[in-house]
Amino acid sequence: MADFIRIALSVLVPPVGVFLKVGFGGQFWLNLLLTLLFYIPGLCHAVYVIASEPDKAIA
Repeated sequence: MADFIRIALSVLVPPVGVFLKVGFGGQFWLNLLLTLLFYIPGLCHAVYVIASEPDKAIA
């Protein structure tokens, strides 16, 4: 259920979903860059990170 919420947030602002999954790591900064340059690659990267990475952020 938590991943569903993260993906729903990522549709609006992809870096938020990545931040909630991995925190301020390299994946977050890469996603922020992709989102600022082009929205669609940032969205695809966010969904990939949320679906594949184990939880690392402190909830």
